[in-house]
Amino acid sequence: MASSEGRSCPLAYRYHPASLCQEASQVSEDVLYVIGGLYGNPFALDEIEQMALAEERQGHRVKLVFNGDFNWFNASDALFRQINNRVLDHTVTLGNVDFELAAPSVGAGCGCAYPDFVDQGVVDRSNRMMERLQALADEHPDIQKRLSGLPRFRCLIFGGLKILVLHGDPESLAGWGLAHESFVAGNDSVLAEWFRVSGADVIASTHTCLPALWSGVVNDRLRVVANNGSAGMGNLRSDTRGLITRIGFTSPLAEPVAGIEHRGLNVSLMPVAYDLGAWLLQFDRLWPADSPAAVSYRYRMISGTSLSPEHIIFPSNS
Repeated sequence: MASSEGRSCPLAYRYHPASLCQEASQVSEDVLYVIGGLYGNPFALDEIEQMALAEERQGHRVKLVFNGDFNWFNASDALFRQINNRVLDHTVTLGNVDFELAAPSVGAGCGCAYPDFVDQGVVDRSNRMMERLQALADEHPDIQKRLSGLPRFRCLIFGGLKILVLHGDPESLAGWGLAHESFVAGNDSVLAEWFRVSGADVIASTHTCLPALWSGVVNDRLRVVANNGSAGMGNLRSDTRGLITRIGFTSPLAEPVAGIEHRGLNVSLMPVAYDLGAWLLQFDRLWPADSPAAVSYRYRMISGTSLSPEHIIFPSNS
């Protein structure tokens, strides 16, 4: 019988959609950058910070919000400390990777809760990566303590709208209900119920590593889901750039990969054109050929995915 590690979802990951926006904090900034799946890539973080500076030069105050899995490839003491110290200066929610580094769950493996369509080899390699990172994190108890105090989700009031920032979906930290594959399969009725129960206007997610941008009308109001895929590696065909979610009432300075504009609100998936060559030099030292990370991710880093921009936009079918 195959192990459930990496496929099962720990009970601590669970929450109810009705609880997600019971408490909300006001945002004073003009633009939100929601950054999921940084994956320990310092050069992507450099570029995101430069993008924010460019906005601020135009008078747009930017709030950086990290919604999990900012750790993953950063498997050295120096890089682990660098990434966590830089990220934790901002507004942060946990991803499954960060959760399992702070307080490992028995039998969770990587905590990814991979569905059946994901190959077992991917699951096994992720579990081995997590074991290496957990051993590293144990050498940094101060960072573990800071991670353990982070929330699993946040609700932000931005321009009078409720922006729900989470990692997986509205039922689980590692849920796949907002995955690209779920939108392809048609999940409008589930999405409508999550929006009705939570009261959110926009949901920003990441976890499942492929981008998606959905819009639909629920209770006579436009609702939006933005899944940025990964900020720290390529998301589209022959495109090595990461993606982040930008939310603002001003137009983005650069051309988005995909975007929705409604009554002045712009929700965009913005490319992160980091220094791939510099990152590969560091990645290859940490994860040489035949290592689990190299086997699972290096091809994607240099080639992107099979998706084109038109494949990540999902208008409601209802």
